[in-house]
Amino acid sequence: MPNVNVNDVIVRPLVTEKSHDQLDRLGAYTFVVAKDANKIQIAQAVEKHFNVKVKDVRTMRYAGKQKRMGKHQGRKASWKKAVVTLAEGDSIELFEGV
Repeated sequence: MPNVNVNDVIVRPLVTEKSHDQLDRLGAYTFVVAKDANKIQIAQAVEKHFNVKVKDVRTMRYAGKQKRMGKHQGRKASWKKAVVTLAEGDSIELFEGV
């Protein structure tokens, strides 16, 4: 397994009402990740970057939506989301107090 560069896998944290609810109920953190990243690479990147133990990774792919601005038509970019559940007792300080 090649070494994983964290910045190539994790794009940014995703902060929404649903992600906060999952954080409170399940201890699950949500990230926007690279479209070609798999679950193993995502888990390694989170463990390496935040120094925590990952228990589970769930991924979802979202197709870009058609958008229109007057007579011009375009498309939003496709993206991938990962919901990462951490082991008991672990937490990521980035999300605390948000």
